[in-house]
Amino acid sequence: MIPYKHEPLTDFSIEENRQKYLDALKKVESELGKDYPLIVGGERITTEDKIVSYNPANKTEVVGRVSKANKEIAEKAMQVADQTFNTWKKVDPVIRAEILFKAAAIVRRRKFELSAWLTKEAAKPWAQADADIAEGIDFLEYYGRQMLELAKGKPVEELPGTINKYVYIPLGVGVVISPWNFPFAIMVGTTVAAMVTGNTVLLKPASATPVIAYKFMEILEEAGMPPGVVNYIPGSGAEVGDYLVDHPRTRFISFTGSREVGVRINERAAIIHEGQIWIKRVIAEMGGKDAIVVDDAENADLELAAQSIVASAFGFSGQKCSACSRAIIVGDEAYNKVVERVAELTNELVVGDPANPETYVNPVIDAGAFKKITEYIEIGKKEGRLVAGGQYDDSKGYFIHPTVFADVDPNARIMQEEIFGPVLAMTKAKDFDEALEIANNTVYGLTGAVISNNRFHLQKAAEDFHVGNLYFNRGCTAAIVGYQPFGGFNMSGTDSKAGGPDYLLLHMQAKSISETL
Repeated sequence: MIPYKHEPLTDFSIEENRQKYLDALKKVESELGKDYPLIVGGERITTEDKIVSYNPANKTEVVGRVSKANKEIAEKAMQVADQTFNTWKKVDPVIRAEILFKAAAIVRRRKFELSAWLTKEAAKPWAQADADIAEGIDFLEYYGRQMLELAKGKPVEELPGTINKYVYIPLGVGVVISPWNFPFAIMVGTTVAAMVTGNTVLLKPASATPVIAYKFMEILEEAGMPPGVVNYIPGSGAEVGDYLVDHPRTRFISFTGSREVGVRINERAAIIHEGQIWIKRVIAEMGGKDAIVVDDAENADLELAAQSIVASAFGFSGQKCSACSRAIIVGDEAYNKVVERVAELTNELVVGDPANPETYVNPVIDAGAFKKITEYIEIGKKEGRLVAGGQYDDSKGYFIHPTVFADVDPNARIMQEEIFGPVLAMTKAKDFDEALEIANNTVYGLTGAVISNNRFHLQKAAEDFHVGNLYFNRGCTAAIVGYQPFGGFNMSGTDSKAGGPDYLLLHMQAKSISETL
């Protein structure tokens, strides 16, 4: 087995790669507006009720119309998945892993096309879309290799006259509810983690991005996945989502999304329903209010700080649970310089259609996000000093200029509440200890970064900055599968470290077997 290696990102300074992306965009544009069925047990099911996926950069452009599951179809999918589990759980883990490796090879061959679908459906700029697809490949390759190791079980102590074994077995039917902000990578990772461990899956992708999930279903089928292992059932969270979370045959729920929905799922999953013989497991990755702490002028590279803040705050328009939405700078000199430089860099960013290779800041996902974010911008104008951005326009697409507020109180709403958009709040701390106190002063604990050359300050942050993913002298986004396992503390979720060495274990249960000779 070839050792796992992170999928390289595409270099768009190479003309051949630029042309491949442009060609892929043309191909995708020729396929816009098609209808897509549900997939249950390999059967294509078409419904009259549709989820319509629109291009956020051009809100009248239909990306695709996807059949919408209801309770009846959800129940059928559950029965299929429950029955299929009886055979899939007995399939050799090597064969299950090989399906992932084959899928990775297919995705790699279709990387430009799949990236172009993300540009159209999720409004991802070229580099962001490419990274999303690369991360999906990483999950396929990494989890496949992890499964090959877990299939061996773990060694336990031996006693004279006994044989002791410690093995892992799958749980059952999992409901995977994936998000729109990483509509390929997270959808792929959560789905195949459940699948490769021997579980069957009911996949309910985000209603904003169901087409890319359908494309992946086709890839899994091409890679040799048997019917019924993963069932594709996009639908309403209130109808289909709640029904499946409550279902007595649901064994676990893997959710990525907002704090509010994640907490609600956890509450519902805790209730035992008639016929249920287990306690459901919840794997939840929720929100963040992530901070970059910048040390004083004597101890920090202030240009690195400004560059890291802007990239982390405004990549994919801040629509990442890991995005930097707070910058905390120590001392007057560092604060004034970093605020000024962040404003300069922010004003240089190109806002526009992500199909344009020059675009850095894309539109936000939909009308609901546009309304929420622009309301926070108006709140920010009262809570801080506007130093960049503040403009927005939804006449064609959902465009919001990257917005920076300085002099914000640490307890202000824009410093406390997750906005999930291109809005950054900046505040000053009198010393490094106070900066860490401010950084920890939220209900979240997902990512954080510290820009400092002071070894003692870095060590203090390592101990006291309470986040699941902490970075030194870089931004707070872009965790790499296998290198920086991803998941957070407190209201950021269950700290289920995606892309880490123990993530697959969350989808399995341990069985101890002992024979007396």
